[in-house]
Amino acid sequence: MLILATASRAVLLAEQSTPTADEVVATMLARDNAREFASGGYVGDREYVLENHKLQKRAQMLVRVTCDQTGAKHFEVMSEDGWKSASKHVLRQMLASESDSSRPDSRPRNRITSDNYTFRMIETSVLDGRTAYVIEAIPNREDKSLFRGRIWVDSEDYALARVEGEPAKNPSFWTRKVHFVQQYHKDGAFWFPVQTTSVTDAHLFGTTDVNIRYFDYMPVSDTPTVAPDYSMMEAHHANR
Repeated sequence: MLILATASRAVLLAEQSTPTADEVVATMLARDNAREFASGGYVGDREYVLENHKLQKRAQMLVRVTCDQTGAKHFEVMSEDGWKSASKHVLRQMLASESDSSRPDSRPRNRITSDNYTFRMIETSVLDGRTAYVIEAIPNREDKSLFRGRIWVDSEDYALARVEGEPAKNPSFWTRKVHFVQQYHKDGAFWFPVQTTSVTDAHLFGTTDVNIRYFDYMPVSDTPTVAPDYSMMEAHHANR
């Protein structure tokens, strides 16, 4: 009986110490807003590589991104090489779509929030040597700017560490399936994307891979401003 009672208390404590999926996401959003405020935005470079296996064609693009404090992203294409049609109709369209969705008036409709998703806690796991909450994200509507899949949230910083899934709505009649994985890493006080891989299976063109490598990301502010009190922001989001 003593062993059973001890085991029961351990299970109860474990359940009490693990926050709900909604609590994790609310805290993540508050921490993200605080980090954005402190960074003043960021700048960085990206390398896009597109490969189509059926046509055996390839396109490369080097891009400079500047993100202001509101989250709006501005892109400058530094160089292009290879399959011109893919650069124009796929890669540049990806930049235009991401820029549009990052505008302050558009951003709330595609962020990872309880307004856009229903969340379910799956488990805790180790990702790159750090503990993360694994949460299922179920879109509340069919929308190309949303996804269906899982997110990994760092349990210490409450930062997005990994996203994996597929668009909530098929982006095109010609597309059978799209699967993507986006990974983030910690650099000082901030978290930046490090790599995105996506595989698109289309009716006419077969399989196309797009790999994005992110590098030289840094905050705009050399001396980050003091971030708002986390507890105040987290309480605000928890009470929404």
